[in-house]
Amino acid sequence: QVQLVESGGGLVQAGGSLSLSCAASGSIFAIYAMAWYRQAPGKQRELVATIASGDSTNYADSVKGRFTISRGNASPTVYLHMNSLKPEDTAVYYCNADLRPAVGQRMDYWGKGTLVTVSS
Repeated sequence: QVQLVESGGGLVQAGGSLSLSCAASGSIFAIYAMAWYRQAPGKQRELVATIASGDSTNYADSVKGRFTISRGNASPTVYLHMNSLKPEDTAVYYCNADLRPAVGQRMDYWGKGTLVTVSS
């Protein structure tokens, strides 16, 4: 069973910085990509950033230049470094992993989310 556990959320003032981390554990044969999504109150979940196995990255236009996604070197961990935070960045942030939990399988996994609140 694969688990994703996020950490690092909290309250920060506008213009501040915050870093999130997500650690994957369990039966993992390979990771194709990991990503961060977010869901603000009353809105749909949206993609924030992705990082593929070759370390190529992709960002939502709303966070380009402010957020950076990266992976851990030794463990299946993904980070989201957030700078110049805005009140509109307030949301629950979810970690996602597209991976191979067993030979011949490919599945999508989600963490439970971590709340980021940006005060004005």
